[in-house]
This record gives sequence, C-alpha cells and structure tokens, in this order.
Amino acid sequence: QVQLVESGGGLVQPGGSLRLSCAASGSIFSIILMGWYRQAPGKERELVASITSSGRTNYADSVKGRFTISRDNGKNTANLQMNSLKPEDTAVYYCKGVTSSGVRDYWGQGTQVTVSS
Repeated sequence: QVQLVESGGGLVQPGGSLRLSCAASGSIFSIILMGWYRQAPGKERELVASITSSGRTNYADSVKGRFTISRDNGKNTANLQMNSLKPEDTAVYYCKGVTSSGVRDYWGQGTQVTVSS
C-alpha cells in the first residue's frame, strides 16, 4: 500500500514559479516510478514528468526546460519545480506512484495550480 499527498499548489502570475511536493507513505521502498500528471478543465489527464528509482526522467514536450522533477527518498517526497509558468499550465496536478508489483498505480488527491494575471 502506498499513499500519496500533494501540496504546493496555488495561484501564480505568468512567468512565475511554484514547487509541488508529493509525500509518500506506506510501502514507499517498492515505488519504482513517480510521476506528475495534470488535468485541465475539459481535458484529459496528461503526463507532465516522471522519474524512476534509478533517476531517469521524462518530460512532456510542453514543459521541457521549464519544469524539473526530483525525488527525495530520505524525505519520502517527489518534487516538481515549475518555472516560467504559463496560463496553459493551469490544471489540477496529481502525483502518481508505480510499485514494483505493477498490479496497480497509486494516485494523490491532486493540487490546484492556477496561472493567471
């Protein structure tokens, strides 16, 4: 069992920055990948960034060069540093955890990010 809780969302102006955190608990050492997804109103949930237990990262083209994902096993967290934010980044951001069993994915409750003047 893995539990994920996101934090750090809020309102920011275009060009600003936010840092999201995902705190994991439970069988945290079984997590082989953590990812950030987002879902804007009227749109499908999409991958933003992911990081494996070995440190390999992937980013959506729309956020490359602006967002950075990192994982802190010591603090049981995965972070998403978001810079140069754009209005189109506005969405609910969700943290996902994939365990070594591969039986199911785990999701956090989501945190709202709003980029607006």
